Amino acid sequence: MIRYDVADAVATITLDRPDAMNSLTAETKEALLGALRRAAGDRSVRAVLLTGSGRAFCAGQDLREHAGNLEAGRGLADTVREHYNPMVELITTMAKPVVAAVNGVAAGAGASLAFACDLRIASEKAKFALAFSGIGLAPDSGASWTLQRLVGRGRAAELLLLGEPLDAARALELGLVTRVVPADDVLKTAQELAVRLANGPTLAYAATKRALGYAATHSLPDALAMEAELQDQCAATRDHLNATRAFLAKELPTFTAE
Repeated sequence: MIRYDVADAVATITLDRPDAMNSLTAETKEALLGALRRAAGDRSVRAVLLTGSGRAFCAGQDLREHAGNLEAGRGLADTVREHYNPMVELITTMAKPVVAAVNGVAAGAGASLAFACDLRIASEKAKFALAFSGIGLAPDSGASWTLQRLVGRGRAAELLLLGEPLDAARALELGLVTRVVPADDVLKTAQELAVRLANGPTLAYAATKRALGYAATHSLPDALAMEAELQDQCAATRDHLNATRAFLAKELPTFTAE
């Protein structure tokens, strides 16, 4: 259900239920959560790539399993709190960049997972659908938080209330994705980007993610204070010292996450 591979300091996590459009059962969510935790805790991993196999990135919750839970009176089976929330928190707070290679359909929680990533490379065949309202549900997996920060509150309300699918070109126009590439190139392009990030200033990337998350919910004075604190931390790293020396010597820096 989940493939986990590491190469060039990049952990590639692949949702691997192509016959079910990589929809998420409880077992798949447990495996995905475990893979994200593994990547977050591995010091040799300096960037993460999330993608899907086959023609979908992730179609969201497996509705067959969900329907069974409803019929049995188990409702959501607490999956939002036990699975989706921890996954999104891991992606957004992970001290390393996370890239999504959106190879096809990203619907519901699948779209939310993509939006939680730091950068999104989309296939020209990708489609996004915030389909929660269509089955009588509120958004989950962080969509209410990430979406309005990507496109603004008004557009986020439109996307969530109407639930109309977006093609890749429209997603790029709205700022939902970083780049759109031919379908055959999406994984390669995302891998190249992830390797570039893995070779970059990992500690500075972590500080940048923390600064963005903090500033999104705090005042300007608080954000300025956090920036000062994070700059002090980064300035004390060997990476900053070596990169400054390299700049003065007109050389390319080498970052070691130290």
